Amino acid sequence: MLQKVQPNITQSFQSYEMLCKTAEDIEPGALQWPRNYTKLPVWTIGPLLPQSYLKKSSSSSPSVNPEKIIEWLDLHHPGSVLYISFGSQNTISSSQTMELAIGLEASAKSFLWVIRPPVGFDLRGEFRSERLPEGFEERIEETKQGLLVRNWAPQLEILSHKSTGAFLSYCGWNSALESLSQGLPMIGWPIAAEQTYNSKMLVEEMGMAVELTRGVQSTIVGHDVKNVIEMVMDEAGKGQEMKAKAEKIGRQIRHQ
Repeated sequence: MLQKVQPNITQSFQSYEMLCKTAEDIEPGALQWPRNYTKLPVWTIGPLLPQSYLKKSSSSSPSVNPEKIIEWLDLHHPGSVLYISFGSQNTISSSQTMELAIGLEASAKSFLWVIRPPVGFDLRGEFRSERLPEGFEERIEETKQGLLVRNWAPQLEILSHKSTGAFLSYCGWNSALESLSQGLPMIGWPIAAEQTYNSKMLVEEMGMAVELTRGVQSTIVGHDVKNVIEMVMDEAGKGQEMKAKAEKIGRQIRHQ
């Protein structure tokens, strides 16, 4: 990856200006470095979101048949739902999928999970319920605790919905900015590319995230998943602190 990136960086020094998909308030140090080094003007243009979402509004029309998702979210209290997605190009292992499901159910917290086949299977293939604890999907549907969405979901509509309270994410930068713009704390699970560095910044510099694990080779257990979810979704203690920091960053992004 470095061999591919280095020529792009070298060529970028020949530019007249640089546009960065980030916000000035959240990465001042990272932006000062290219300004000092390249002596070029560096402008921030992120997040690249529809204007309605920068106004913290979910009134725009969904693009792909998400009626069931929005109706399900409408059933839940404000800030009570954990949204889970690993993006369009990432997935986790079979054992991790099983333990994540165990921890989610044990936490008793509401969740919306965009679920895909695990590592080793076609990401665009069908997700089979036998990869989850026996009876898991039936139980969470009956109690309204959880909703499994196969392959794709309207992420911005979900993140901007009043019932969504946190985001368990692979920490891709697009998803991170979308979450930040809506003032949501995050549970980080970086998988590839620069995602670990994004997670590190969200946790250590911004203080509005906690990292659950990394990659697809790590071992997680349902009990640990449960504890992290409860901490982040808690309305007091560390969960409250993370929420306050995330909301402050969200206001900065939306009003810059």
